[in-house]
Amino acid sequence: MAFTTTMLAWSIIEFGDNMKSELANAKAALQWSSDYLLKAATATPGTLYVQVGEPNSDHHCWERPEDMDTPRNVYKISAQNPGSDVAAETAAALAAASIVFQNSNPSYSKMLLQTAMNVFDLADKYRGSYSDSLGSVVCPFYCSYSGYNDELLWGAAWIHRASNDASYMSYIQSNGHTDGSEDDDFSFSWDDKRAGTKVLLSKFFLENKIDEFQMYKQHSDNYICSLIPGLPNSQSYTPGGLLYKQSESNLQYVTTSSFLLLTYAKYLNSNGGRTSCGSTIVTSDSLIVQAKKQIDYILGDNPMRMSYMVGFSDKYPTRIHHRGSSVPSVHDHPDRISCDDGRQYYNSGSPNPNILIGAIVGGPDSNDNYGDDRSNYSESEPATYINAPFVGAVAFFSAGD
Repeated sequence: MAFTTTMLAWSIIEFGDNMKSELANAKAALQWSSDYLLKAATATPGTLYVQVGEPNSDHHCWERPEDMDTPRNVYKISAQNPGSDVAAETAAALAAASIVFQNSNPSYSKMLLQTAMNVFDLADKYRGSYSDSLGSVVCPFYCSYSGYNDELLWGAAWIHRASNDASYMSYIQSNGHTDGSEDDDFSFSWDDKRAGTKVLLSKFFLENKIDEFQMYKQHSDNYICSLIPGLPNSQSYTPGGLLYKQSESNLQYVTTSSFLLLTYAKYLNSNGGRTSCGSTIVTSDSLIVQAKKQIDYILGDNPMRMSYMVGFSDKYPTRIHHRGSSVPSVHDHPDRISCDDGRQYYNSGSPNPNILIGAIVGGPDSNDNYGDDRSNYSESEPATYINAPFVGAVAFFSAGD
């Protein structure tokens, strides 16, 4: 959720001017989540609440929110139970949101930024991964595979952008070698922030030309170049042209990489509009073209002729892996549907009765096939962290309308 919040804020920061009448909705959604994170960070000093619910029983039950009766256990990180990854991502989210509300709600913005700094201090001072200190409830669902150094740099980068406090830039200079750039697998996700941090910091280099930060521009070039088909070290694509990272929720990587392509193109446009991939010159326009192919694929320009955004176009996923969408509403079925009784709807071959409009699912397999199967959560489960970067990407392209 913190990553979703960061990416929604970044979408508004870079492309909010294109959102027109939807800007108010984007900001309202952002405030909903930043309010939640603010509560989680300030309820108890020196503590960040990071999870509500018992994930094993929650995953076992197929029931609508109105009927939930699984334990609402609350889990937190602190000096005794460190969680640098989740804390630093929360700091990034609060700092990014503070930028969005700087003009419209300066007192709220100031509170967000100060809380971001406090949470970052907790993340940095008491280092450790929350999937270690809270392993029994975090894993295997939300394990931190990339460690926490990437989040520490990501959080510092966002706080610097929000505050212009030079100490955070000094922090990045002192700790920049610890984020695993050397073995970067070029993914950007809720778990791995390396590519996003590099693009964020490349803006600082392009504007200020400080030699110590040139490495972030070089790393950004390497990542961006890996997204251009046909170039050496290019990432994998399906026969239909979709970036393909892995079988589980692959579209999360498509929306994040498309967002970074467009954001980097914007940064390059204010500094010559081009970069090099080895001996090949790549223009910002070519990055935009590549991002557009990915966004168009998600919205229906693909071999299945299916939109992977629910409710968009004539053909879209109808059996998505989502409890509230697949179980009859309380309006249509007022009686309680228990934990196990909901399984009949999970196993049903019928379309979901409640259309979750706007949700983007995990997407097709490596051969562009999609079975529209509720039980295949790798392909049919929607997630907020898939949608958030997509908001910025479609905002960019809406400017051409």
